[in-house]
Amino acid sequence: MAELEGPYEILELGDGGSLVLHPTAFTTGTMVIHPRWLPAGKTIKVIRIWVPESDKPLFPDYFDITASTLVAQLEPILRASDLRGLALTITKHGVAPKARYQVRVEHA
Repeated sequence: MAELEGPYEILELGDGGSLVLHPTAFTTGTMVIHPRWLPAGKTIKVIRIWVPESDKPLFPDYFDITASTLVAQLEPILRASDLRGLALTITKHGVAPKARYQVRVEHA
């Protein structure tokens, strides 16, 4: 799996925060993060989801999903779906590192 090129636009939600995405394309890749406890860095799997301007009016026109539990939920949904008319509502419950995500899938 190739490393994603920057700039990175990591999706960050607060506890109870929610966001609706209308994916137009996606790819998977890796990214090196630098947690405080591991200054040398750690390679993680990432899903980059491109969205229309109505979802994200400022550059870049994608979000990088880095939370492993959210990546595990979204990847099969995105691979199995026709992205046209797909709406994903992502809600975060809790705070890292124990945060979990609820994903609601709707098709127009």
